[in-house]
Amino acid sequence: MRLSRRVLLGSAAAAASLPGLRARAQGATLKIGVLTDLSGPYKDLAGPGAIESARLALADFGVSAKGMNVEVLSADHQNKADIGTNVARQWFDRDGVDIILECANSAVGLAVANVAKEKNKVYINSGAATSDLTGAQCNANTIHWVYDTYMLAKSTGGAMVKTGGDSWFIVAADYAFGHALQRDTTAFVEQAGGKVLGTVRYPFPGTSDFSSFLLQAQASGAKVLGLASAGADVINSIKQAKEFGISQRMRLAGLLIFLSDVHSLGLEVAQGLTLTESFYWDLNDGTRRFSDKFIRRLPGRRPTMVQAGVYSSTLHYLKVAQAMGVAQAKADGAATTAQLRATPTEDDCFGRGSIRPDGRKLHPAYLFEVKKPSESRGAWDYYKLLATTPADQAFRPLEAGACPLVRA
Repeated sequence: MRLSRRVLLGSAAAAASLPGLRARAQGATLKIGVLTDLSGPYKDLAGPGAIESARLALADFGVSAKGMNVEVLSADHQNKADIGTNVARQWFDRDGVDIILECANSAVGLAVANVAKEKNKVYINSGAATSDLTGAQCNANTIHWVYDTYMLAKSTGGAMVKTGGDSWFIVAADYAFGHALQRDTTAFVEQAGGKVLGTVRYPFPGTSDFSSFLLQAQASGAKVLGLASAGADVINSIKQAKEFGISQRMRLAGLLIFLSDVHSLGLEVAQGLTLTESFYWDLNDGTRRFSDKFIRRLPGRRPTMVQAGVYSSTLHYLKVAQAMGVAQAKADGAATTAQLRATPTEDDCFGRGSIRPDGRKLHPAYLFEVKKPSESRGAWDYYKLLATTPADQAFRPLEAGACPLVRA
């Protein structure tokens, strides 16, 4: 398939038009590609904010002062795995890109991971949620940052069953992300003694009217409506559930909700939602420090956990590339990924962490409840912390993922 003109221009223009992306120094150039959703349902949670987060990481690391030459490219995968695959191949084969970051779509993320393995380059995912990236489809060139469907299902799903939500109906996006989140949530609900009474999958992308799916959920008699969706889809689902009065009869479980979604919904609609994130801008001094720098670059916006993940993973890659030497980091993607996994992580967004042999980045998971309007102190003050799952308990056990790297 030929790349669309929009994708090609988006990639070229990003490098040309964003100041400060190229550090003017001698020697080999590290090329970072941010592949994201710039036009679809995940634009606000990733999109331009993800590109800006990579830029901020370069500035904070001080690539020029350290004598490193670094270039950032970007492209819109349009939530299509074939476009994502073609961009990845073009970047690796023609443009000399060394690492791809982000993706915000599980089908695209799985496809890019395969290309990175084939071309022996590096892929660090922040936005794609499927836990298969560190499971049966793991490889030596891929690292999974931020969150995954197992972590989300365990934290949100498990917590709701414990508080009486023991019968579920799940509305899921009909692609890799929705399938994985439905699967992992069902497992945790049943493990906790609950039941999933039904599931319906909606066409992705392109669905905006969720009424028929929501009415099926209501007719099931389930106590909990599980939304295995994200971005604009989950926003529309929650708004329509409120319009139909479904949110008065069923508890809503947003299995992947971002700060940008809550901002779009407003506290009047979103209040009381239970959700899991691994980053929140007002969590501690470090998250506030990063978020204050982010909002100066994108006025009026606080970062999501995907955007924080791009910042964090870019910083980690730059640290390791500098330690290895740029030429060596460019020469062998698998060797660079191995060094990334062996090096402890530390940054303002996630604090101290580590990366397992299966590529899973470890850090705590936080269960939040969305505040009532009367509880909020102002714009973006949306969450109150309910519980914290430690890093060593938040994600699927290493031996349970069926990752070939672990079996070996």
